[in-house]
Amino acid sequence: MNASFPAQPLSSSALPPSPASPIQLSSVDRCLMALDEALRTVWGDHAAARPCPQPAHEQPPLSEADKRASAALMRVNHVGEVCAQALYASQAWGTRDPALKAQLEEAAREETDHLAWTEQRLRELGGRTSLLNPLWYAGAFGLGLLAGRAGDAVSLGFVVETERQVSEHLDSHLVRLPSDDQASRAIVLQMRNDEAAHADAAQAAGGRPLPAPVRGLMRLAARVMTLTAHRI
Repeated sequence: MNASFPAQPLSSSALPPSPASPIQLSSVDRCLMALDEALRTVWGDHAAARPCPQPAHEQPPLSEADKRASAALMRVNHVGEVCAQALYASQAWGTRDPALKAQLEEAAREETDHLAWTEQRLRELGGRTSLLNPLWYAGAFGLGLLAGRAGDAVSLGFVVETERQVSEHLDSHLVRLPSDDQASRAIVLQMRNDEAAHADAAQAAGGRPLPAPVRGLMRLAARVMTLTAHRI
């Protein structure tokens, strides 16, 4: 004999979450996601969404000396992209503005292209990435958190100043790269254009100019990083 029972309404706790309801992440969840992002940035393989920039004409073979010179510069550029991932991740974590969060995450996706391009070029040159990448990532993440805690206008101002300094740095690399290394030059040129666009976007979104002492400290930190990454 089959017994039938009246249907009981589900309690609100048993109902599945509404598709329209945003998922609420705990602090532990967010920390784990940040750790996962750090591990993938520092040790993972990266795939670019855009094709790697190519020179207009086929370049002649590089001498071993030119390969070493280019690899050192591209290693510095790769470290810069590791730091960019950390900065954007921490600043996106710190903002409560959904539009700003989306802007920072989109910039980070473009920086992932840069990360993949510089890794690929380093392999082609027979070079390697910096052994200190975990340290660079951690330091940049901390700076991004501080900027984010200071408010969105300061955080955006930090993006503006960072990207402008990076653009200047890339301009110097366009001069310092061996003249025959057109492949590296094409990558650096596209990176420079992207960084300038990120600075303009952050400025348009309300970035506040940083005090001169802060800008000076940023330049000093970048100088230490570039000199170290050039060799290690």
